Amino acid sequence: MATVEKRVGKSGKVSYRITVAGGIDCTGKQIRMRRTWEPPKPYMTPKQIEKALTRAVTDFEREIEQGYRLDHKQSFAEYAQYVLDLKERTGIKPRTIERYQDLLKRVNLAIGHLKLTDIRPQHLNALYQNLSEEGVRSGASKALAHIDIRAWINENSTSITKLAAKANVAAATLSAAIAGKKISGDTAGAIASAMGLPTSTVFKIEQDTSPLSNKTILEHHRIISTVMAQAEKEMLIQFNPATKATPPKVQRKDPDYYQPETIGRILDALDSAPLKWKTATYLLIDTGCRRGEAMGLKWESIDLTNGIMTIERALLYSPKKGVYEGTPKTGKSRILKLAPETLQLLEQWKTTQADMRSAYGNAWVKSGYVFTQDNGDRMNPDSLTDWLNKFSKANDLPHIHPHAFRHTAASTMIANGVDIVTAANELGHASATTTATIYAHQIAEAKAKAENVRAGVFKRS
Repeated sequence: MATVEKRVGKSGKVSYRITVAGGIDCTGKQIRMRRTWEPPKPYMTPKQIEKALTRAVTDFEREIEQGYRLDHKQSFAEYAQYVLDLKERTGIKPRTIERYQDLLKRVNLAIGHLKLTDIRPQHLNALYQNLSEEGVRSGASKALAHIDIRAWINENSTSITKLAAKANVAAATLSAAIAGKKISGDTAGAIASAMGLPTSTVFKIEQDTSPLSNKTILEHHRIISTVMAQAEKEMLIQFNPATKATPPKVQRKDPDYYQPETIGRILDALDSAPLKWKTATYLLIDTGCRRGEAMGLKWESIDLTNGIMTIERALLYSPKKGVYEGTPKTGKSRILKLAPETLQLLEQWKTTQADMRSAYGNAWVKSGYVFTQDNGDRMNPDSLTDWLNKFSKANDLPHIHPHAFRHTAASTMIANGVDIVTAANELGHASATTTATIYAHQIAEAKAKAENVRAGVFKRS
């Protein structure tokens, strides 16, 4: 049974504290739930107040009886951070956590101050509308170095590693800036500060005021939905407002893949490519593995005698952690058979790498990776993408992205009658449903081809 205590503040403001028994805790002590209620409108008559207070008491008792402990104090921003900490403890990849943190910056500006129980679908729809307008990126900027940072490093007798540490950024990020890649404005400011120079002296800053894409807005919706779903699961709210909101729709694009004649041109151009990059590209074409899986491959995972390799790790990159080793996307290992051409290149590259190891002597880094820097250390997975970009331009080829080889392998399997379950296992998808969704168009084409072949039985010579 609930008890109600009338309270009058120093300013004369009247409120009522409702107390409801919520069972017994593990020590045998009675649990008491409390909520403060204030008249929703000024100048209510005593009878109106009594009626509204009775309804508030009844609602509170029903919530407790149903197991809900509606949180009328915790804000969305506070609870969202709790959810991210919870996800991180349960093994969510660091890159995903970092992406969530970035998305929450905009979300918290709009609804971070709101209490969990006050958030409604209308709040979310207003946020999505705002994100689709120009100027949303006004706080975001990209920076491009317009001085020779490497020359500055040499003149000041330091190193990339030392300057990166002083700026508190990943060495790979600093290397990207030196290589002429765009980095975030905040990171550029940190690097310039570590150099003792104004940001404008070292970098050219570009502001981006274009609206966010529907895909990015949908990402904001998903993180909100994740946070509110956890609150609903913990019975802090009665329903997830994100399920009743209306985020923008994103039209799924057909995956890009190369036709056989394009693959032929790429293979011809690879004949004169450096052995390391040629071998890595053959591996992508042959197996359809992800870029990070190829760069995370170790010699211990390859059986050159039997021609099989086990994908059990991946090299990943994040601005905060730099290059680090993780698991494949689904967290599961898989075994793939290698083509003779790929095996031959791997054997050649292993011999070449052994010669490099001998040349470096004690300076060689014993990382065990198949594809390494010249000193044996692991590589940033972006290096493969960068090389393919330069390779495609130098050889007048269509833009080459590592993932397109993955789509090509999938399309080839489907077109040649490989069943969806087997294709999913080869690609390392979480389930065959994932494969069927991504390659729905290719599956439909293969099905139509099969139907035409089957119908051919009625044709006469």
